[in-house]
Amino acid sequence: MTRVVGEGPDLALIHGWGLGSAVWEPLRPALSAHARVHLIDLPGYGEAADDSGDFTATAQTLIDALPNPVVLCGWSLGGMLAVRAAVLAPERVNGLVLVGATASFTQRGDWRAAQAPAVVDSFSASVRLQPEQTLQRFVTLLSQGDNQARAITRELLASLNRAPGPQIEALGRGLDWLREIDLRPLLPAVTARCLLVHGENDPLNPLAAARYLAETIANARLEVFGGAGHAPFLNDRERFVRLLDDFCHVRPAP
Repeated sequence: MTRVVGEGPDLALIHGWGLGSAVWEPLRPALSAHARVHLIDLPGYGEAADDSGDFTATAQTLIDALPNPVVLCGWSLGGMLAVRAAVLAPERVNGLVLVGATASFTQRGDWRAAQAPAVVDSFSASVRLQPEQTLQRFVTLLSQGDNQARAITRELLASLNRAPGPQIEALGRGLDWLREIDLRPLLPAVTARCLLVHGENDPLNPLAAARYLAETIANARLEVFGGAGHAPFLNDRERFVRLLDDFCHVRPAP
């Protein structure tokens, strides 16, 4: 389900795991002043039906439902979906904004800038038994290391109450994706210009993961938010809005 507000270049906001489109609400007025903002709820979040297929099918459905061209702005898991969509339909994507993103959330033999598989397994087990408590624990975790951790934790907890809670099936599927998906082989195929926004102290996707994206995606620029954790867009809202505004108003190459 998508809600559209504002006028201007099309900008789609794709939330991450556990928190639906309400997470963007504090930024909505400023962003929609200069762009037509598409606030997306992934399947199983908010009022969106839980009719998702696999990771690639979800990315395809997402891009098919948006105008052409569009800037995709994805946070965390939403960033991974944005990358997949940009490779599936490069002609439709006017730009990528990847916030707190990574190519692989889970550690692998040759990839250490990530979480241990046991972390994902722990969340998978607890979300089936205590979904509300698990989401609250996750919010506290992603704020760690942020110099505004308490305020951001309160903000994110409030966003959980702005919409119906995500369905347990959607939460489980998202954790499966975080465990299994490795986008590194696809990154050389990303042709869209790319803005990377990352917190200096991100506790989930280390800054090294963003630097890898910046080095591997051909037309990428990294903006590091000093003192920020996994939600840099809430740590320095004015800077984030300014970056997106400038990025969205760059004319695409003929």
